[in-house]
Amino acid sequence: MEEKAGIKVVFGIGNPGRKYENTKHNIGFSILDRIAEKNKIEFRASKGEYEIAESMDSAFPFFLVKPVTYVNLSGIAALDIFEKYSIDISDFLVIVDDINLELGKIRIRKFGSDGGHNGLKSLIYHLQSDQFPRIRFGIGNDFEDGEMADYVLSKFSEQTLEELNPQIDFCIELAENFIQGNIQSVLNLFSKKGSTISENKDTNTLGENIK
Repeated sequence: MEEKAGIKVVFGIGNPGRKYENTKHNIGFSILDRIAEKNKIEFRASKGEYEIAESMDSAFPFFLVKPVTYVNLSGIAALDIFEKYSIDISDFLVIVDDINLELGKIRIRKFGSDGGHNGLKSLIYHLQSDQFPRIRFGIGNDFEDGEMADYVLSKFSEQTLEELNPQIDFCIELAENFIQGNIQSVLNLFSKKGSTISENKDTNTLGENIK
């Protein structure tokens, strides 16, 4: 086993390929792409079912991971990461879309159920644990019965992406805080700044969703 002591992993959930770029289901990938760009690192193919971007030169080494399977098989890549590296589950942060939150609403959980999300369900199944922290990014649920798949696989408009920039930038800040600290420091930052990120002052409340 290859060991990288103290390394953090930020894991995005989404579907691979240009067809799915900028879709609502891929907000986790979009945020990871921006983190990589900001840190001047690039994703590369791995021997496993994922692409990986590494930053190993700083005092806070980390991996960014994007599965190359579809959302409902995300756990395959996660398990491979855990088998290859000595990663503590508390050092594994997932960024995921959530139809149960209003568009742009952000919530943090230290652990928890899949909440009906197939990507989280796959992670929990393959890791045999739900004890990993996650950032949930709201994509809303403006769809009729039977239209959920079309909705989550539809692309954000350029205008919507522009309007979501403050929330996306805040997710990047939260992820970087996690890399340099831990989930508790992320919660502290979220508690301090979260309510100012949206025009809707209760958009990023903590409430019962932190455990």
